[in-house]
Amino acid sequence: MSASSRRMSPPQVCGAIRDDVIRGTFVPGQRLTEESLAERYGVSRIPVREALRTLEAEGFVLSQPYVGTFVAELTDDEAADLLEVRAFLEPLGAARAALRRTPEQLGRLKELTSLGLEAVADGRLDGVTRLNSRFHEVLADASGSATLSHLITQLSQKIAWVYAVELPRRAHDSWHEHQQICAALEAGDPERARRVVADHIAQAASAYRRRSGL
Repeated sequence: MSASSRRMSPPQVCGAIRDDVIRGTFVPGQRLTEESLAERYGVSRIPVREALRTLEAEGFVLSQPYVGTFVAELTDDEAADLLEVRAFLEPLGAARAALRRTPEQLGRLKELTSLGLEAVADGRLDGVTRLNSRFHEVLADASGSATLSHLITQLSQKIAWVYAVELPRRAHDSWHEHQQICAALEAGDPERARRVVADHIAQAASAYRRRSGL
């Protein structure tokens, strides 16, 4: 598809490459060239070059002088760190969201949960990952803390990478846990919200560790 028909902005190019890394379209160690990426996304090399710089800063790619740019590998230690940080931040955000969320935010969370359950039932696990990231970003926004929301949104992109090969059973359980989170927010119960999110994260972390042998 041509650049003129796609008209992807630099942030969109960055997001597209990041999504392809998360989904495993680009595998760890794979060399990424500006030429091939520009052709894939129908853009010039300039936004690709900008995107690769951003993705290197985020840790999704590595650049080696005179050699090239390669997809990074998420190490077990880095995954463990991400899971631990998430376990501290998100329950705090959920407790605040129980008191500060707007009706619109609660409605959006319920809508995303319904879409997630439908995607799982249909076997569309690629879509589940994106919906899951969006659910946790809206939950973070509902905390009413710009700082907390920014941190969790940044974290969610790496967490999506950690869970890129989600187990089908866990994906089903995960969205039912999202229903419990919505119920806690609707009840305006901060301690319940904190608890259900902490349990949700613990279950997800346990599934990842069993799968990875951590």
